Amino acid sequence: MQTSKILQTVSFDWKPDKNSGVPLYVQIVRYVSGQVASGHWGVGTRLPSQRNMAQALGVNRSTVVTAMEELAAIGLVEGRGSGGTRIASDTWSVLLSGAAPDWGRYIRSGSFQANQPTVQTINRLEFEDYVRLGTGELSPALFPEEMMRRVLEKLARRTPPLHYLEPLGLPELRHVLSERLADQGITAPPSGILITSGSLQGLQLISVGILSPSSRVFTEAPTYLKSLQVFQSAGMSITGIPMDGEGLLYRELERYQKAPGKNSENQLLYTIPSYQNPTGTLMSEERRAGLFEFCQKNRLPVIEDNAYSELWLDSPPPASLKARDKSGMVLSLGTLSKTLAPGLRIGWIAGPESVVRRLGDIKMQTDYGASSLSQWAAAEFLTSGLYDTYLHGLRKELRKRRAAALRVLADYFKGLADWNVPEGGFYVWLRFKSSLSIDRLFKKALEHRILLNPGSIYDFSPNHALRISYAYEPPEAFRKAMKTLADLGRGLDSL
Repeated sequence: MQTSKILQTVSFDWKPDKNSGVPLYVQIVRYVSGQVASGHWGVGTRLPSQRNMAQALGVNRSTVVTAMEELAAIGLVEGRGSGGTRIASDTWSVLLSGAAPDWGRYIRSGSFQANQPTVQTINRLEFEDYVRLGTGELSPALFPEEMMRRVLEKLARRTPPLHYLEPLGLPELRHVLSERLADQGITAPPSGILITSGSLQGLQLISVGILSPSSRVFTEAPTYLKSLQVFQSAGMSITGIPMDGEGLLYRELERYQKAPGKNSENQLLYTIPSYQNPTGTLMSEERRAGLFEFCQKNRLPVIEDNAYSELWLDSPPPASLKARDKSGMVLSLGTLSKTLAPGLRIGWIAGPESVVRRLGDIKMQTDYGASSLSQWAAAEFLTSGLYDTYLHGLRKELRKRRAAALRVLADYFKGLADWNVPEGGFYVWLRFKSSLSIDRLFKKALEHRILLNPGSIYDFSPNHALRISYAYEPPEAFRKAMKTLADLGRGLDSL
């Protein structure tokens, strides 16, 4: 794939000195040359577009053009124009004394594929001063600071040992999770639960621990999994299955599962039944029952991602697929990243003990366990009753934010787009009625310091949608940014 051959776009943390007697374009040439010579920028590294580079460096675009022409003349870069310039060759850098090895060649030979360029841009700009309309985390304003302070003070008084923990994680945390899962109808003893550094690590462990490189992973289309490269980097293929308002159209699975030359022993389903990411869809009870029966009949293992299941806003969701599982067919993923704090890096996998222990052994080979402090804090938060009190208040706040977001959509997007009314989670799936370019809208929004999550990064084919979150930005900032977005959308629609 082309994205795996070209390194990610660099960002500039340097600016030329305008008070120096050295021309600005010469300073830029020297800086880029130095980055290549030192090995920081390998062959294939992308440079920003000339416009973005000029903005980042605080110079005129003509200065950047002159510098790029000079670098191209000595063979250090190739290509030009919007986003098309990259470090071209190492033949120039080897002429420098003490030149670094071509790390780019090593990077390109690695098995883990690069993220899509749009995903790389989102990951980078989420830490800068942008209004984040599609981000996948709660607002820092919703974090229960006082509750967490009480938890940490209690831990400090008895100072738990912060040594390495056993392969499956802190026993106290696994015990309380086992009890909470039992309340949801899920039978999962502590010996069948592995603590992970977030649920994303759970997916990575599964991809390398129990699946072969020739495996095929089925999932909803669109899906969170499509914005990742976890399974693709392990050599697997991902097939998207259509959805409707009730969730995955599981009967569509049959024609893919039984395709000629496909080995049913190397297939697996990944699904997010409750408040699906990115669409917010809630899978109905009838659809869940049918899907579970289908998977059981066809011996199709399931990874069920329950990241949002506790974030119901109107009423609790139907019983999970894992709650129906009596034969160990379903691996259940959970996390505190969406409900409490992503920085805790606490997730878990519940499944058959043989699978969980296999994944725990792999985890010990990679990081020797999740943070013991985070695990002790999570265990205390859950056992103290503070977590359920916090969830009750969080749901009330999210209901307010959802209502405010729906009013904004009605005010500014009527006639321009369609959207769902989510029953839980974070997301509204906003679908533009026209075929306007979401890529152009993404770039235009950046000019207004607005960061979007285009629907295309989650889908298997181009679409005209956005993942919109009402859980992060304050309602006032959300309204202002969404009005700007609507204006930009109508402007592009009229072209």
